[in-house]
Amino acid sequence: MSKRTVRITHVPSNVLIAEGPLGWSMTPFEGNWYISGKALRTDAFCTTALPGLCPYKFIYLWLDFDPGGGKPPTKRLGWRYVVPNPLFPFIAFRVAVPGSHPELRIEIEES
Repeated sequence: MSKRTVRITHVPSNVLIAEGPLGWSMTPFEGNWYISGKALRTDAFCTTALPGLCPYKFIYLWLDFDPGGGKPPTKRLGWRYVVPNPLFPFIAFRVAVPGSHPELRIEIEES
């Protein structure tokens, strides 16, 4: 049985955002990626005071991504559910990023 590893990179800065096995660590859902703490490879996400509401996943906060090194930050590159729906444990308190954002490269490698 093959194992799949997911790697998410911020293209403008070449910062590795996350890397881990497909599944509980790196979970795709509705075109987005939910990243466990073990798979997160950067501390460049900054929580904003901008809340959001999903009718069935509940309340989240937007996250800006600041790669440092003189590179400009990317506003609202991710989010984190801070009051999550308990029916979706794989989204709770995890950093999430959109799977189709033009500044992200998502690679899935089979091994």
